[in-house]
Amino acid sequence: MAEKFSRWDAVDHLATEEDRTAYLNACLDEDPGDGSLVRAALGDIARARGMTRVARDSGISREGLYRALSADGNPEFATVMRVIKALGLQLHAA
Repeated sequence: MAEKFSRWDAVDHLATEEDRTAYLNACLDEDPGDGSLVRAALGDIARARGMTRVARDSGISREGLYRALSADGNPEFATVMRVIKALGLQLHAA
């Protein structure tokens, strides 16, 4: 019998605020310096919270949010900060 595999999606593991915070912190630690992991983490967390809600709370259109947080996106820092705030997260320096 052939095995069936489903695609792993981080969103399935971001049910709590603690999960989301730990995920973003891990991506901040591991980002290669180009923001790619941070951008991906914000996109995953936004999908887990509901992209429409995050778009509304950030003041960014839903399409613009998807575009900014996509693999090809290059959001301005102000956009990143608006998304972080809309997600109820905070950025801290250690």
